[in-house]
Amino acid sequence: MTTSSILIVDDDEKLVELVRAYLEKDGYRVHTAHDGLGALELARQKRPDLVILDLMLPSMDGLDVCRVLRAEGNKVPIIMLTAKTTVEDRLVGLDLGADDYVTKPFSPRELMARVRAALRRLGEEQRTAPTHFRSGDLEVDLLRHETRVKGELVHLTPKEFKLLEILIGEPGRVFSRLDLLDRVFGFDYEGLERTVDVHVMNLRKKIEPDPRQPVYIHTVYGLGYKFSEEQGVQ
Repeated sequence: MTTSSILIVDDDEKLVELVRAYLEKDGYRVHTAHDGLGALELARQKRPDLVILDLMLPSMDGLDVCRVLRAEGNKVPIIMLTAKTTVEDRLVGLDLGADDYVTKPFSPRELMARVRAALRRLGEEQRTAPTHFRSGDLEVDLLRHETRVKGELVHLTPKEFKLLEILIGEPGRVFSRLDLLDRVFGFDYEGLERTVDVHVMNLRKKIEPDPRQPVYIHTVYGLGYKFSEEQGVQ
């Protein structure tokens, strides 16, 4: 059984070491960061199964870290640690994509219970989420990171695969270029929205029967792109 990894982010080093001790005692692998930018870098590199994130951090606060991770398409469960107790403060975090809140000071045993509950929900969601899509002659296997057209393996770059994964995951939904730019390239990517057009063009060349008349990835003029509902996805 694979051991879950957890990222703890707090500028209070004593608190971090306390929480680390409890987590490691329960068998989790632990990564730590003491500021927002360091947390983002570790989250991107290590891809933890859960993040325990303090609200007040140097360089970038917890809300901004949460915002960036969600904009990048990272769905890792996030438990916020905060000394703020107002309903408004909690709602802001939840609206940005936090999954749970623990108010300081807290019982380490309570935090461990919240961690186990969040990971249990994640496991249930992963068991029910589709990992294989078929639409016409196109097949996408998210677990194997493979794309096939008429049974033949098609080589996609990591960015092209991520773009296809986002579009095929929600057929009929229109994604703006800016939304796709954030999700595929990251919130802090400084390139132009035209970059998305180039990747869509290259993706179409690889998966469409006729890239000039696409049947899978449609342009919605003035808005962005969507995966065809007419083709159907299984």
